[in-house]
Amino acid sequence: MSRLLIKVFVAVIFMFLMLRCTNRSENKVGNDDKSSSTKTYEFPFQDPSLTLDKRIDDLISRLTLEEKVDQMMNGTSAIERLSIPPYDYWNEALHGVGRASAATVYPQAIGLGATFDKDLVYRVSSAISDEARALYNATSEKGNYNRYNGLTFWTPNINIFRDPRWGRGQETYGEDPYLTSALGASFVNGLQGDHPDYLKTAACAKHFAVHSGPEQVRHEFNAEVSQKDLWETYLPAFKVLVDANVEAVMCAYNSTNGEPCCANNYLITEVLRDSWGFKGHVLSDCWAIVDFFTPKGQGGHGASSTMAEAAALAVKSGVSLNCGDSYEALPEAIQQGLITEKELDEQLSILLRTRFKLGMFDPKGSSPYDDISMNVVNSEAHRNLAKEAAQKSIVLLKNNGILPLKNNLSKYFITGPNATSIEALLGNYYGVNSNLVTIMEGISAAIHPASQLQYRLGAMLNKKSLNPINYATGNAANSDVTIAVLGLTSTLEGEEGDSIDSSTAGDRLDYNLPENQIEYLKDLRETADKNPEDKKPIVAIITGGSPVNLKEVYELADAVLFVWYPGEEGGTAVADVIFGNVSPSGRLPITFPESLNQLPPYEDYSMKGRTYRYMNSEPMFPFGFGLSYTHFTYSEIKASKMNISSNEKLNVEVTLTNSGEVKSDEVVQMYISDLEASVAVPYFQLINTKRITLEPGASQSVKFELSPKDFEIVKEDGSRTIEPGKFKIYIGGSSPMKRSVELGASKMSELEISVH
Repeated sequence: MSRLLIKVFVAVIFMFLMLRCTNRSENKVGNDDKSSSTKTYEFPFQDPSLTLDKRIDDLISRLTLEEKVDQMMNGTSAIERLSIPPYDYWNEALHGVGRASAATVYPQAIGLGATFDKDLVYRVSSAISDEARALYNATSEKGNYNRYNGLTFWTPNINIFRDPRWGRGQETYGEDPYLTSALGASFVNGLQGDHPDYLKTAACAKHFAVHSGPEQVRHEFNAEVSQKDLWETYLPAFKVLVDANVEAVMCAYNSTNGEPCCANNYLITEVLRDSWGFKGHVLSDCWAIVDFFTPKGQGGHGASSTMAEAAALAVKSGVSLNCGDSYEALPEAIQQGLITEKELDEQLSILLRTRFKLGMFDPKGSSPYDDISMNVVNSEAHRNLAKEAAQKSIVLLKNNGILPLKNNLSKYFITGPNATSIEALLGNYYGVNSNLVTIMEGISAAIHPASQLQYRLGAMLNKKSLNPINYATGNAANSDVTIAVLGLTSTLEGEEGDSIDSSTAGDRLDYNLPENQIEYLKDLRETADKNPEDKKPIVAIITGGSPVNLKEVYELADAVLFVWYPGEEGGTAVADVIFGNVSPSGRLPITFPESLNQLPPYEDYSMKGRTYRYMNSEPMFPFGFGLSYTHFTYSEIKASKMNISSNEKLNVEVTLTNSGEVKSDEVVQMYISDLEASVAVPYFQLINTKRITLEPGASQSVKFELSPKDFEIVKEDGSRTIEPGKFKIYIGGSSPMKRSVELGASKMSELEISVH
């Protein structure tokens, strides 16, 4: 009996010791002690159980000065002794993963802006980041670390599209600070994901700040802006994205109020770091540091005499990452006493944090995004999303009743320089894939097999034909409908150097469509009207990324659609709209002036006379405008209170009714106007929007909550305040401009609120 007890006792002790050893072994990976972690990992910076600060400090301590400098430029070298592969920070994902492998191509950013749909933009950017992770996983597995294979994306562009002459305005979400802020934050959230420890990809808010042309002199231009305009128009979107934890901010080429943006103490230190508490990294636009030591009058700012001085100035200003090679001069700058290695280490620490959060120094499988496979890239679901985004971006500007077309007419004629153009789908900063659906292809696939479709180019994009005979126009007389696809492409508008058919560096200093396109449309109209008893309709489809003079197009065509650069499913989406599979629901995210004469000079950054918020005259097409195949009415607007204090919230609701015969989306827009402000304020400004889908005859109560912030005005010194007085609230399907109703928009509901 005693022997049995001894055996049992020994067995229990043995099991206890085994369990204790097992627990110690399991806890070793999570131990914060460096000595225990180095038993598992070659270097402490590779140990995910350590704090980020410890890991970053350990890595920096192992780098030579030359290696530190190399890691602060966009294209980094491998550090083989530390098992660190090369990495290039430069990657693009403006409307799909760009410049890399085949990927889904969504509508250009300005087209996404035209959807007025935060949820859609979030879904688009989430799909983009899925594809980005899949491509990164695949390429890094093969040891490919080329530019555009990384996870740090230099998007979104949240500059304000203040002037239609800016060729890069297509990269933005339009002219409105609220819309830009809302869509930009949604895009950032989708790109970066919602994991508490890991970024799916890293987003970047650009170009900080006050940057929207002229493109040709962007490396030397000084944008002069008042504190009021700065804080009321140019900075709000950046503040919202910082609050959304955007990982990076790119400083612009130009100067703002006399200081280069990448060495602007007020913008980077006082505003971005100190006031807003931004913790991510700041990077220069590409080769912007070269502008520091390029003399004034020779294309630069003349802020420094040498590359070493420029590099030191940028780092001391808080720029952690140099797109370019100017930071090669940092060792020389340290030798000259222009900067210390400690100051360099501080900026490198900020920069490396991004790569750690992306999981780049962790064992494979640590990040939940490591297993995203290539199956998601240009998947059926993503193509459907691209089509949905394109459908919701299309803006119907005119319809005399011809749309929607029947898809079983006897003969269709499609013509124009952009009918078969791939460029008209892409815009700039684009990706590609094997199935880019042109507008001609989309329409061809949509019509009845027994219908006839004729296609002729008919006109060049930007020059008059040398051939005096044009067989194309004759089709306008013997077809049931002519579909003329006109407009712009990125060869005419875009970034300096990209727009190869632009004599003005991609800016559009001529507001008109190319003259030959208008002449061709006139010829089509004349031919289509040859038989007075049987005039044939013309549908004009306009591509482009910026406002354009459409006065003659509006007069000549029976229907006008503005389709932006609609992406890979652009042709399908256009066909869906013109044949009535979906009702058009896009809204203009930017004002279309009658002419450039309605605007201040391009170089003038004052907001006076600009955008719907400060424009003095009625435009051709107002901000927020867009027609539908049905009609919506707004009624029974009411507020929870008609008199509130300055710290109260306010609930406002309105009844929306689809009074037509077609199911459709309505983009409900809420604007506010301060009627008794002590300073100049916007005539009205967008403060909220909702996209509502209604069946014919259906009604829905649409509710908005206004916070005290919605009643704030910006004073001349840039400060915000709420002044007692009367405010007008507008709710409708467009901005409150008189021109909206003249063009067919629904009449807005409005009420007055008193604030005390």
